[in-house]
Amino acid sequence: MKGVLLAGGTGSRLYPLTRITNKHLLPIYDKPMVAYAIEALVDSGITDIMVVTGGTHAGEFLRLLSNGHEYGVDRLSYAYQESAGGIADALSLAERFVGDDLAFVLLADNIFGQSISPTVEKFQQQKAGARIILAKVEEEEHLHHLGVPELTSDGKVKAIIEKPENPPSSYCVTGAYCYDPSVFQIIKTLVPSGRNELEITDVNNYYIKQDLMSYDVAEGFWGDAGESIDAYYTVNDHVRRFGVNKPAVRV
Repeated sequence: MKGVLLAGGTGSRLYPLTRITNKHLLPIYDKPMVAYAIEALVDSGITDIMVVTGGTHAGEFLRLLSNGHEYGVDRLSYAYQESAGGIADALSLAERFVGDDLAFVLLADNIFGQSISPTVEKFQQQKAGARIILAKVEEEEHLHHLGVPELTSDGKVKAIIEKPENPPSSYCVTGAYCYDPSVFQIIKTLVPSGRNELEITDVNNYYIKQDLMSYDVAEGFWGDAGESIDAYYTVNDHVRRFGVNKPAVRV
């Protein structure tokens, strides 16, 4: 399985912290934010990774990460996104890198308290379709700003709704996605959204309609450090106090 780490975007929600750097290079406790995402992939056995980034600070990733060996990466590749075209557009740049392999796609500002290895293992057994990680969200107001799954009575994902006025469940879709190689053909069929981006939710809903979507629910903490200034400091505080990417509990 290949790892695709998405670390682009303008970081406008963290302005002015991002005025002079990419948000994924900001510190989370004692490491750059992107280091936690790389750690999550490597600890789950994924050591062939591509970082997709963009903007004027893209070169700083090469200065920080180099060949990735310091972080346990066997092979570290880079791709450059010319403009902010959305998550699906960024993922499309990894098509030749992924080839015929499975891909674990991770947004580099998403931080998990527990290891993502159970999802990696389940998807390797699944082999086809897609698999996502959901997280429980206690505050309904927060769900208005996220992608929210509608679940059937037997626990399947019926659809994912972006920023719903009336959330159909108390879960959100995190920035961790597993795809088979057909994802790149799906992306080629997408039409830009109202914000002129190729939306990853459209990709996920395609798999859902084909009955090829599975999911796991994150155990413990999940945070999107790029969501807002408050969220950034909430993640910082959690990492400082409790740590993240802890080994999965086997049952």
